[in-house]
Amino acid sequence: MKKIFVLITSIAALLTLTACEPKRGSEKWCKKMDEVPKGEWTLNDASDYTKYCVFNQKPEE
Repeated sequence: MKKIFVLITSIAALLTLTACEPKRGSEKWCKKMDEVPKGEWTLNDASDYTKYCVFNQKPEE
């Protein structure tokens, strides 16, 4: 019974944390990335930041 409770709690925590992440390319995401040191960005982060935040392209849905 404890294993099931731990599993359900872990899944709920994971879903809660992923729901808080702003959508890549959104205005909130751009502001969040402005606060992250550039040295911590991945190559994908830098590419997406340039595409969505600098050139103002809309993310595909």
